[in-house]
Amino acid sequence: MTAGLDDRVDDHPTEGRLHRLRHHDATVWATMLVASLASLVASFVLSVDALRLAEDPSADLGCNINAVISCGTVAGSWQSQLLGFPNAFLGLVSEPVVITLAVASLGGVRFPRWFMAVAQGFYTIGLVFAYWLFQQAMFDIGALCPWCLLVTLATTLVFFELTYVNIRDDNLFLPRGVQRRLEALVRSNLDLVLVVVWILLMVLAVVLKYGDALFA
Repeated sequence: MTAGLDDRVDDHPTEGRLHRLRHHDATVWATMLVASLASLVASFVLSVDALRLAEDPSADLGCNINAVISCGTVAGSWQSQLLGFPNAFLGLVSEPVVITLAVASLGGVRFPRWFMAVAQGFYTIGLVFAYWLFQQAMFDIGALCPWCLLVTLATTLVFFELTYVNIRDDNLFLPRGVQRRLEALVRSNLDLVLVVVWILLMVLAVVLKYGDALFA
């Protein structure tokens, strides 16, 4: 199943075209490619900023806008170097892997089932880490970094698209009943609804937490 789970066009040709576009390999892998490229750029900027702060802790970063939107505050926290080095370095290592996966898949390469299952596992860990950092920035550090938010958004998009592919292609070694239910979920585009709601809830959480202080 390389073009999608369901190619039926029924009595609604516009909906049929949109359905095929959403489930087409090119759409899925292109979304992953663009998201991972955005995350790589953000990781590069964050890495450069981390090196600047290592040389001069008082350096004024370009994204230090106010008390809430402040990359310097986030970068100066212990959470930004959880493993003993800037977290952004992880993005410089991991995002090229996702980019390679997306480009190769756009070119027609199909990776083994076990490889895709392992990729799902590692990227799930990455998603959990990204949202832990988001939670820490929101409620512990008390400041937000635009580049970090871009990484979180990109990680979310890649995770959902990777999960979609692995459900569609039956790569996750799930029980048959679970696999059938998940296939039905992505066939009906409920996964797309979920990711949109998820992102909107993130935005709402930021607005409710900081409100007018975001623009002060």
